[in-house]
Amino acid sequence: MTKATASVALFTADLRLHDNPVLRAALDSAHEVVPLFVLDTGVHAAGYDVPNRRAFLADCLRDLDAGLRERGGRLIVREGDVVREVCAAASECGARQVHMAGDVSLYAQRREERLRHALEADGRQLRVHDAVVTALPPGEVTPAGGDHFAVFTPYFRRWTSAGLRGVIRAPRTVRVPEDAASLPVPSREDTPGVSPGVAAGGESEGRARFAAWNGRPMKDYADRHDDLAADATSRLSPHLHFGTLSAVELVHRARRTGGDGAEAFVRQLAWRDFHHQVLAARPRASSGDYRPRGDRWRHDEDEIAAWRDGRTGYPLVDAAMRQLRHEGWMHNRARLLTASFLTKTLYVDWRVGARHFLDLLVDGDVANNQLNWQWVAGTGNDTRPNRVLNPLTQARRFDPDGTYVRRWLPELAELRGPSVHQPWKLPGRERARLDYPEPLVELSAGADRFLRARGLEGRSTRTG
Repeated sequence: MTKATASVALFTADLRLHDNPVLRAALDSAHEVVPLFVLDTGVHAAGYDVPNRRAFLADCLRDLDAGLRERGGRLIVREGDVVREVCAAASECGARQVHMAGDVSLYAQRREERLRHALEADGRQLRVHDAVVTALPPGEVTPAGGDHFAVFTPYFRRWTSAGLRGVIRAPRTVRVPEDAASLPVPSREDTPGVSPGVAAGGESEGRARFAAWNGRPMKDYADRHDDLAADATSRLSPHLHFGTLSAVELVHRARRTGGDGAEAFVRQLAWRDFHHQVLAARPRASSGDYRPRGDRWRHDEDEIAAWRDGRTGYPLVDAAMRQLRHEGWMHNRARLLTASFLTKTLYVDWRVGARHFLDLLVDGDVANNQLNWQWVAGTGNDTRPNRVLNPLTQARRFDPDGTYVRRWLPELAELRGPSVHQPWKLPGRERARLDYPEPLVELSAGADRFLRARGLEGRSTRTG
């Protein structure tokens, strides 16, 4: 087949040169490529263009531009409506095809449909590539008689036996039309309101982080991933969200490393794929209950504000919420705990918590964030929807000497050992010295209220 003069590679959640089927296909189809990223005003209008993700995105775009320039190209940046800007770029360079990664959110699906229609009306073609954002395409494995798996364990069995595509090498050369117009590549320094501890973004940073972790840290992951103080997780979720790392490549490399830690890490990547295939089949689960429970959620602004600010009176919950505000990231065990406290102990709508997380998380992915919140709230895929995570039990298991709490709650730093988890039990004079609130609610009272609301009076919750 004769190569076209030019094509467009539209970068979305795949901001990388290594293992990028979108860029590879665009390069293979034409002599020149427009590597395009559009600063989508629709995302901004929807409220998802928050400072922490904008700063990380700027790092990613600058690193992507640098990588392209090393190969003779450059990143073309536009701003506005994605459909309008892509069509304009394709028209300017005479591209027959636009290549992009498939995505699962309702917004992404509607954007893809609009773009396809607009390009076809202009005599051009949209090529959508799977297994770019996830390891397996969302519809790759399905149950008999169904469009998606609703429970993780059977999905994981099928996911594990499915074959992954191979890893694609980064291109050596990228030729970009000389007259392709571009805005300046954004800079983190131009973004106000960023949390002080937000990590650096970009493919180079992501690959370096994985290289450092793909050894002893990953080998220990199965035993230490819930240890809050050890901080023994990969912290790769922001890189997966922005696509600076490929889930396909990570699975291949982890399997080559082998061992219990690598298997546990691959399982987490499968959970990510699981949520994407659920949302692909049920796009409205991003805002509506996947499995309605007839909840009559409470809405107490003072309690919600205390939860957001890390002032609930339960130190492990508060430490996690302070970490989120400082770093734009939170340990997964802490995410489960804080979500359980809001939805099961305070009995507040999961959407309130999910929105707060999306306001701060660098890895604020709609599929993973919303469906994990629903899993904890019992409106999603959890097969034990009425389980409650007790912050004191969780503290004994995952922060037994209080190191994690003292790291994030300086007002409790003088307390030694496990006493830091129950400051309300300190002697009166010692307790009075602490600038720390009393618990918002008795845990047993919160559990009883939750059971009554779900029509389960007289039953015990499954706690942990």
